[in-house]
Amino acid sequence: RVSWISDIIVVVSPENIETMKSIIEKYGHKRVTIVKGGITRHRSIFNGLKVFAENQFSNHLLQKPEVVIIHDAVRPFVEEDILLKVVMAAKEHGAAGAIRPLVSTVIASAADGCLDHSLERARYRASEMPQAFLFDIIYQAYQQCTDHDLDYGTECLHLALKYCKTNAKLVEGTADLWKVTYKRDLYAAESIIKDNLSQQICIITDVKEAVVQVGFLLHESLKSQIKVEAISMSLSKNDSHLQNIFSGQCYNFVCINDKKYATEEIQQLVDMLEKSNIPLLYPVVLISVHLNISENISFSIGLDELTKIKKFAREVKKKNILVYGLLIQYK
Repeated sequence: RVSWISDIIVVVSPENIETMKSIIEKYGHKRVTIVKGGITRHRSIFNGLKVFAENQFSNHLLQKPEVVIIHDAVRPFVEEDILLKVVMAAKEHGAAGAIRPLVSTVIASAADGCLDHSLERARYRASEMPQAFLFDIIYQAYQQCTDHDLDYGTECLHLALKYCKTNAKLVEGTADLWKVTYKRDLYAAESIIKDNLSQQICIITDVKEAVVQVGFLLHESLKSQIKVEAISMSLSKNDSHLQNIFSGQCYNFVCINDKKYATEEIQQLVDMLEKSNIPLLYPVVLISVHLNISENISFSIGLDELTKIKKFAREVKKKNILVYGLLIQYK
């Protein structure tokens, strides 16, 4: 998604390396290098940094970056804007990290299990990811770490301060940087994904006046609720506007036509969606609306067409594309 990131290092526990390789191959990820992780967080990060500096950790050394971003897989909703902010801050200050306000007061317990003291919540922040560093600073910091740091430490910003005297710039993060930690968080994450996917729809119509009018009315009725793109075109042509919508990660399509046989055009759209790789991550919803406005076409022919679409839908569902057919017949 972020073109200005040149390489992506995924640090994985040894028992999950083959699974990660299959995921990368299945979804066509580029610029990705898999590295075996260590037994702790810091040891894993250090292994990832070594890909740029030590031959034993890679078949060929990757080009050393000016700035490296460190991020956790358990924060899946990071946006490009916060990545850019921490990178620019790191270029200026040497290190930078996202922070969020504390939502609970932090307390310390005494040896007997009773309250020792509490922290003034307004003075403290929760350290989040992503964090960014000038590569030389964070790599030198890890090279100087003690075994105790590598085994028990968790804060990368602290290592830059402790070993390279680099005070990190703290960047206010957004609420979507929360961690998927517990099982209940998986349900919340799924809900966020579904909500995001339902916020945009593309209406595709033929160029005929009656069909375009229906598309316009649908656009007008939906635009106050969700983002709507409307296109009048022939699917037999390679439309650049439609390609732009694909690149914008739209997952919902309504295709309106008045042709006797609509399945061929739906097949063309499905082929275009497959080539775009959009259905690899999330299901695509495609609603085929067939307008039967000719008095010469019997209702049974329309039903035959819907039967074909139903059979077609069962086939493409395996490709993560959900096709629905709607017949509107009127004089």
